Formats: sequence, structure tokens, C-alpha cells
Amino acid sequence: MSYLDKLERLKDLIRSKKRLIVSFSGGVDSTLLLKVSYDLLGDHVLGVIVKSEVFPRAALESAVDFVRKEGIRYEVSELTLLDDPLFSSNPKKRCYHCKKHHIRLIKSIAGQYGVDTIADGLNLSDLGEYRPGLLASDEEGIWHPFVEAGIRKEDIRDIARDIGLDLWDKPSDSCLATRIPYGERITEENLRMVERGEAALKKMGFRHIRLRLHRDIGRIEVTGEDFERVLEYRGEITSRLKEIGIKYITLDLEGYRSGSMDGVL
Repeated sequence: MSYLDKLERLKDLIRSKKRLIVSFSGGVDSTLLLKVSYDLLGDHVLGVIVKSEVFPRAALESAVDFVRKEGIRYEVSELTLLDDPLFSSNPKKRCYHCKKHHIRLIKSIAGQYGVDTIADGLNLSDLGEYRPGLLASDEEGIWHPFVEAGIRKEDIRDIARDIGLDLWDKPSDSCLATRIPYGERITEENLRMVERGEAALKKMGFRHIRLRLHRDIGRIEVTGEDFERVLEYRGEITSRLKEIGIKYITLDLEGYRSGSMDGVL
């Protein structure tokens, strides 16, 4: 089945819901879902953006800019995660506890609006990854329309490009907590160090980037094609990251890869 056929299947599924809340982060997956839903259902769709300590400020601003530009109804709701030791202690099921808080907050908003269905941007490509948050989503009855329509990550990018979304090739992102090794406490301080460090590297032109923080050590992940650039600008990179408070800066020779902290599981 072509991605265009899958898109039509997706539209049929969305039309059947009448009213919908989309959990919206501003990434390509949830952006496409929100855009298609809005085009079909108009003001019967609400995008909910959850602001928390692990959501980068730049991502929040980008998400809000999108819904305002498109005229989509939205709410920004704040969530405090670090007060929950089941999250901040950074266990291997951290994402499960985070997702539970996230969904229950959105459910409270859905109740206020009388909306029964909450959808997210999970797609078939995500199902092969370590995602304890998926269990929480399923327990809470979250709808995964991309999965139901048979849509994979590459389909999402193709569809987003075809309908004119500028972020169709935006690199995948994840919450800032994924930069901290399991078992090491998540704090406001180490989250902000990661956020500031990655922002500095992105300003230098690195698109596919992760800064993993191992206490005093900052481990930089970039694609293989950017290795030479990291070495070329190592003086500036070192200076910027040390200003943030990172004592030792390393380049991961395995390169950029999503979920690299999961290698210990």
C-alpha cells in the first residue's frame, strides 16, 4: 500500500471520531496528525501541549508558533515531573511514569471539553523500540491512528512533504531525560545543562545531535559526516560546553543513534 493510500485510510479514521484531542509536541509525527485532523475536523480538534522540565523551551516555542500560524485551537498545560521519585530517580521504566502523568493531565483537559478520544503520533516504526511509555498509553486508552492506518516514519515524512509542512525532514527528537543514564538522578540542573549544550551545538549547524551527560562528561553524538566538523571546531565546542559547566567533552565514535542509553537494557 502506498503512503497516499495510507493517508486516505488515516483520514477515514479521523473523520469517524468527530471530536479529538491530539497530544502535540511539535515534532513531525504529532504535527502531521494535528494538521490532518484540523483540516478534516476544524475547531472540533484541540492540540494539547504539555510543558514540563524535560520539554526543551525551543520545542515549546516552535509548537506554539505552529498552532498559532495555522489557527488551530490549543492549550499549553504545565506538568511537574521532578517531584515524583518514580521519575526523577531515573529507573528503566522512567518513561512509563512520565507518560502516566502526561496522559492523566491531558485526560483532565479532555474531561473539561467533553472529548472522549485522545490521539498521539505513535507510528509503526516506533513499535520495535524500547518504549515503556507505550504500555502506559495503552493502559490509559490512547488512540494511535498512524498505527491503525499502517503508517511508518518514512510515510509520515513523505506525507508531510507532500502537504507542504516545512518540518517534514526535521530530525527526530526526544525528551531531555533521555540524555541522562538510567539510575542517575534527573535534576533541573543536569536537564538545563543538556538543553543549553544541545542548543549551542545546533547554533553551530549540527542538525542530528545528542549531548549525553555522564556526570562531569559530555558525550557528543553526531552523524559520521559531521565528525570532521566536530574536530575542526573542537576548540569552540569545548569552550561553549565548559561555560555551561561540563568538565570533560568527548565525541562518541559510534556516532548519532536514537536511544543509545538503552544499550544497557
